[in-house]
Amino acid sequence: MQIYLSVTPDAAREAGSFCRTLAHVAYRIGPGSTLLRGGLLLETRGGLLSVSDREAPFIDDPEALAEAALRECGRRNYGGVLLDFEEAPRRDRQAFAEQLAAALGASRRTLYLPERWAVPGGVSLICTAISGGNFVQRLEEAAAGAGGAGRLALDVQRLCMDFRLPAPSGEGEPLSPDVFRRLMERENPAVFFSQDLCARYFTYTRQGESHFVLFDDAGTLRQKLRQGAGMGFSAAFFMWPEVRDIAPQLFGRNGPGGGPPQR
Repeated sequence: MQIYLSVTPDAAREAGSFCRTLAHVAYRIGPGSTLLRGGLLLETRGGLLSVSDREAPFIDDPEALAEAALRECGRRNYGGVLLDFEEAPRRDRQAFAEQLAAALGASRRTLYLPERWAVPGGVSLICTAISGGNFVQRLEEAAAGAGGAGRLALDVQRLCMDFRLPAPSGEGEPLSPDVFRRLMERENPAVFFSQDLCARYFTYTRQGESHFVLFDDAGTLRQKLRQGAGMGFSAAFFMWPEVRDIAPQLFGRNGPGGGPPQR
């Protein structure tokens, strides 16, 4: 399994000391179906081109945008493209993704994209942060639907949520690292591991309300990687801001993708 760490240009050197392969979060879609690049280090080579659709205009020429991305891959020796698309699927974005998947495939490169943006030839990302059901079953069902785990990658999101029980909606409140740390210090709880969710949890009571806190740490994230790798998932992606504080444990010499980047 290939491990990628998604980083902005200002964090590339620090993150690169922990993971060999980076997805460079430095590209966005501009007016006239152009590919805009911002702040990338001149010496950047290898890894992936990561392009965002945040506040992007309508893509009126999907083929031109796909060609621009392919040229940038050639200049920087990128092994492919990660589409960091946050908006719901739209016709113009779909057309671009399909054009890009075909162009990258012809040059022996890979397109990675969110699960709901599945296109022929692309590798869909499956989110690992679940708060219900069974983690292994989730991966198995995704692999069966895709025709094999080799056509999928893990989107390794670090879960940290507080659920007010009984939580009938299944939705919790996301906890920032600082809030979570203060909560742990105040409650000093007994922490348990959920085999089904492949995450840690604890409970506490405050102002008469029962709370259930579900969270990931380096150990649970590595366990999720082992499950995915064992099933044949092709790659896994981390976001640097989410794992910076646990990078030594997660990407240590014996960890996934450990060691300095290869030049």
